[in-house]
Amino acid sequence: MKKVVYITGGTKGIGFGMAEALVNAGYRVAISGRNADTAKEAASKIGDEEVIIGLASDVRKLEEEEKAISDIKAHFGRIDVVIANAGLGVFDNIRDLKPEDWHKMIDTNLTGVFHSIKASVEDLIANKGYFISIASLAGINFFKGGSGYNASKFGVVGFTQSVMLDLRAQGVKTTTILPGSVTSNFNNHTPDNEADAWKIQPEDMGELIVDLLKMNPRALPSKVEIRPTQTADMLK
Repeated sequence: MKKVVYITGGTKGIGFGMAEALVNAGYRVAISGRNADTAKEAASKIGDEEVIIGLASDVRKLEEEEKAISDIKAHFGRIDVVIANAGLGVFDNIRDLKPEDWHKMIDTNLTGVFHSIKASVEDLIANKGYFISIASLAGINFFKGGSGYNASKFGVVGFTQSVMLDLRAQGVKTTTILPGSVTSNFNNHTPDNEADAWKIQPEDMGELIVDLLKMNPRALPSKVEIRPTQTADMLK
């Protein structure tokens, strides 16, 4: 039976790239976003409902992630892999960072990851599954204007590594991925094929996910850093 993968924040950017790569590799996939129509439209660009579905879920709300897991099981019959990818960033000096933007980042980037694993953990244990969180190199490297984003991503790294220790005895593999510069719609960026060519591409992230899932069950890359081979400055 083909394994089933759930990707939060899968309607565009690296989430969409991962979904496309997984379907092409023979997995069945569910993607979610906060808007049902947007999620369904994104899924339809990859394949029909035999291989991929789009769902509405706001990861800030546990009950919505629980419903998403229930809907995936109703459609595909099981769930084997959960990729907590949904995230956002607001970058500002601490004097100017708004409390609502702080809470938006923490609630989405960190609490959202907690909700995704909390809603799916029993199924992952039952199916000897895999939980993957998408953190960032900002989860180990702090920078000016990144206090809220750094806090959320440092939290994701620590949280996921602890979850790995909690679940490894139950046969669940857990990895956190820390990407560097990626071509995506993150922070209202409009991808540019020429200007962003040096960055990690969504399909590169998709390839990484497929490779992780192919690894022998005895091997666990618990934390993976991935960055562009070269930077924009090197190419000038």
